[in-house]
Amino acid sequence: MMQAPNVHEAEPIPAAARDAIDALLQSGDLFRYTAPQDAPVSLLEAEFAALLGSKYALAVSSCSAALFLSLKALDLPRDARVLIPGFTFAAVPSSVVHADCIPVLCEVGGNYRIDLDDFEAKLDSVQAVIISHMRGHTSDMDAIMALCDARAIPVIEDAAHSLGTTWAGRNIGTIGKVGCFSFQSYKMINAGEGGILITDDADLVARAVIMSGAYEHNWQKHKGPHGENAPDLEQAFARWQNKLPLYNLRMSNLSAVVIRPQLPELARRVRDGLANHDHVAAQLNASPHIDVPAPLAPENRAPDSIQFNLVGLDDTQTRAFAGAAAARGVKVQVFGLSEDNARAFWNWQFLPEQVELPQTRAMLMRACDVRLPVRLTRDELDLIADILLAAMEDATGPVRAYGT
Repeated sequence: MMQAPNVHEAEPIPAAARDAIDALLQSGDLFRYTAPQDAPVSLLEAEFAALLGSKYALAVSSCSAALFLSLKALDLPRDARVLIPGFTFAAVPSSVVHADCIPVLCEVGGNYRIDLDDFEAKLDSVQAVIISHMRGHTSDMDAIMALCDARAIPVIEDAAHSLGTTWAGRNIGTIGKVGCFSFQSYKMINAGEGGILITDDADLVARAVIMSGAYEHNWQKHKGPHGENAPDLEQAFARWQNKLPLYNLRMSNLSAVVIRPQLPELARRVRDGLANHDHVAAQLNASPHIDVPAPLAPENRAPDSIQFNLVGLDDTQTRAFAGAAAARGVKVQVFGLSEDNARAFWNWQFLPEQVELPQTRAMLMRACDVRLPVRLTRDELDLIADILLAAMEDATGPVRAYGT
C-alpha cells in the first residue's frame, strides 16, 4: 500500500523567485523604501491590485497586520464593537482587540457560514464587521452587504483562505470596503509569512500606509492604479502626514520577490485545488457518517483543504475516527476536540466579553479539517479518501447494506 502523502509539504518556490532572491542578496537592498521607485514590494502591490481588480494594495507583515491596520484605518472610536463569525482563527478577534475594539461573535451554521438571523440580530449594536471566509467558505455576501450597506456599516473581508475565490463573478476581497489576504505557508501563495490588503478607498489606504511604517515622506513611493500618481491619494497622504502613530508592519523586499513569481501560478493552483477537493468530497459523501457541505450557488471556491462534518458519531467515536486516520498517516483536525485549538471560540480567553454560541459549538465538535495541497496526484487523493473511509469504518463498524 502507498504511504500517505505529507500534506504539510508545499510546492517548490518557482526558479524565478530563486534568481530574484540571489540578485537581491547581492544588492543587500531588503528594505522596501530604499529604492526611489519599483522596489519589489511596490511592484507586488501594483501586480496584486491589478490581479484582483482593486485600485490600491498595501503589502504588510501578515494578514493579521492587514486586519489590524484596516480597523485602525477606519478610524473607529475606542471600544467600537466589531461583529465577527464565531468560527474563525484566533488572529481575527486578536486584531480587533489590538485595535482597541471589542469583538462581538455571531453564530455559524453547519455549512461553516454565518447564521444570517444571528448576524442581523447583532448588527445594530456594532460599528464594523469582519467577514471571515473561513477555510475558503464564503457566506452569503449579497445578504451581508445589503444588511451592512443599509446601516452604513463598513465590511472588512478576511480572505486569508480565499485568494482566487469568486462570488457571483467578483473576486473575494473586493466586495467589502477592504480585503485582507495571507501569504503564510499554508495558503495559495507561500512566502512563509506576509499579508496584503486591498481597497478602492484612497483615504483608507493612505491612513493604512502611514501607520504601516511609511515614516517621514516615504508614502510618496505609493502610487495609484497602474503605478500612476493619483491626486486623491496624494491629498489623503498630505492630510494625514505626522498625525498617525506608526506600527511598523512593513513587508520586506525579500518576501516580495518570493511572492511575485507565484502570482502567475494562482489560476492553475485554484483550478487544481478545486478539482482535488471535489474529487475527495464525492468519495467521502458516499459515507452516511460524513457530510461535506456544498458551496453556495454564487460561490466558486479555491480550496487547498477539505472540511466535513461527522454525522451520528459521539465524542468517543469521533476521537476514534481521528485516531484511526492518524494511525494510517492522515491527520484529521476536529476543531472542537483538538486541545487548545485556535479556531474554537471558547479558547479565546483574551476576549473582553465571553459569549456562548451553542450552534457554533455543536458544529465545531464534529467539524473536521484535512489539508489537500494542490500538488497532490489523483492516486494520493484516492489514498487519502480511502484512509478516511477506513478510519470511519473502524470507528463505527462496517456500513450494513440496505435490508440486512
